[in-house]
Amino acid sequence: MTSLAQETQPAGRAGNSQPDSPVEQRYSRQILFHGIGAEGQRKLATARVAIVGCGATGSALAGLLARAGVGTLRILDRDYVEPSNLQRQSLFDEKDAAESLPKAIAAARKIAAFNSQIVIEPKVEDLVPANIEVLLEGMSLILDGTDNFETRYLINDYAVDRSVPWIYSAAVGSYAVTLNILPGQTACLACIFPDSPRGMVETCETSGILNSAVNLVASVAATEALKLLVGGPSAPQLRRTLLSFDVWTNQHAEISAAQPRPGCRACGERDLVHLAGEGRPHITLCGRNSVQIHERQRPIDFAEMDRRLQPHGIVRHNDFILKFWHDPYEMTLFPDGRAIIKGTTDTAVARSLYARYVGS
Repeated sequence: MTSLAQETQPAGRAGNSQPDSPVEQRYSRQILFHGIGAEGQRKLATARVAIVGCGATGSALAGLLARAGVGTLRILDRDYVEPSNLQRQSLFDEKDAAESLPKAIAAARKIAAFNSQIVIEPKVEDLVPANIEVLLEGMSLILDGTDNFETRYLINDYAVDRSVPWIYSAAVGSYAVTLNILPGQTACLACIFPDSPRGMVETCETSGILNSAVNLVASVAATEALKLLVGGPSAPQLRRTLLSFDVWTNQHAEISAAQPRPGCRACGERDLVHLAGEGRPHITLCGRNSVQIHERQRPIDFAEMDRRLQPHGIVRHNDFILKFWHDPYEMTLFPDGRAIIKGTTDTAVARSLYARYVGS
């Protein structure tokens, strides 16, 4: 019989009185898993993964992969933490929401608190054709934590062009869906969805969202990411289907995505219109009764802007964002000149407010 004292002794390697290294101790339960092992853990430590969007799905993905020991995580997000995020966005807390911290910054801080051994690269930016080369260069894998097809098609074009694997993930209401995209081997996003959804499209703003649906899709996608990073794009364990699951009704389906679709605009014809930026609007709606305005190459001095805006409303800022309230509107201004204006979905109104208070 094993005594309690024996059971609680630090476990070393079999036949070796030397204790495991700190890395082996941290990931010991994962290394014991036959699909990963010590060699797989070393591969994870050298992997570089980009997570585009750090909302519900993105924050769950970031937390899972950080705890798994992925060596470098580059977290891209254009938004800031709000109280309504806390129901489902697992890396954030009330203090982050009270300070309106950019999600990428808040996520990096939380991850550093539980895994200081990996590298986190937060980028408070909106992924667009003009910056995608810089933001995604050198990545082993791209993970989708976005909330719109415009950005997903942009990622897809880039991945096809550079032969970089990526994983599409989405959740709304109680529904979750995910797809592994391995350029040259499987269908790409444009193979499955040749055109962006038209008409009324459900979003978490209109249909709500269950955090359990988010966690399901993030868990599936994170596991597929581990398979790919350990075994490569040809790993037989990688799923080659579009998987969907409704956690409320228990309905689920799989559609084969094992082969590219003949004549696909992106991976077949190499017509990478989204990467070229064709038809992409300068101003984009970003949900929750808001308009986003892009102003590239327009650095903002927050202290000076604070002084200018004080007579016109309530202003506060930190190192990352400036918030300005002028009833009934709320403007969030970023250091590069980008703004999110809440209180309207009319782009003309948003542009007018931006020109009036920031400049044309």
